[in-house]
Formats: sequence, structure tokens, C-alpha cells
Amino acid sequence: MIHTLATADETRMWGVALAGTLQAGAVIALCGHLGAGKTQATKGIVEGLGSKIDATSPTFTLVHEYLDGRLPVFHFDFYRMDDPAHVLSVGWDDFLDEAGVIIVEWADLFPGLLPPQTKWFFFESLPSGERRVMEKSSS
Repeated sequence: MIHTLATADETRMWGVALAGTLQAGAVIALCGHLGAGKTQATKGIVEGLGSKIDATSPTFTLVHEYLDGRLPVFHFDFYRMDDPAHVLSVGWDDFLDEAGVIIVEWADLFPGLLPPQTKWFFFESLPSGERRVMEKSSS
């Protein structure tokens, strides 16, 4: 499925709508270049799951936890991770065992770490300023 989103707010609202479909154990992979909308989508997912905390990119802390919503959210950013061992060193496997939702920005850097049921979304900025989001199966 392909969505075209005209504004950052539409991208956030797309995330809110996606959140309504998520259950415990969901893993969401967000891929795309810098500024393509991954963090705006994450803000919407976190909001849609009922958190009152404004989601921000965990680029320097590697993972943010939002525990005050319908489901806990664990938000990773693989951008500054050196290799799969670095991801594992922050407790990746432990987070996969949690009964929450995992969101991974830059997931395509280490796709082998994500479980088979991962929902993959690819973001692209269009010349018009809009964003295109394409969902792809994990197979």
C-alpha cells in the first residue's frame, strides 16, 4: 500500500492511524533518508498509543521508552549504531521479549535483527514536498 502525505501533520496522523492497528509484540521498521518523515510518523504512533510524551529521535541515546500509553513503546534509531553487535549490546533481544511495540528508525541498516513479523515502511520525500510511504512485506 502507498500513502502520499502532504504535510508533517499528515505524516503524524498517518502514525496515529497505524497505532490503532497495533498489538503487543508489533515491530515497526521505518526506513528512508534524513528528513523523510520517520520521526513524525513515530510521534503519531506514540500519540496514537496514548502516550502524553512528545516523541523525539533517539539518535544520541539509541532508544527512548514511552511507558504511559495503551502499550509501552520502545523507539530505536539504528543510524548511529556501528554494527549488529552494537544493537545487541543495548539489550535488543530483551526489548523484543517485552509486551509492547518496537519502532526502529533506519531499520534497513541491520534488517537481519528484526523478526519476521516486522511491518516495513519506506519513506520518500517528493519534489512537491509531499512524502510517500510504502509498506512492504518482510519476505
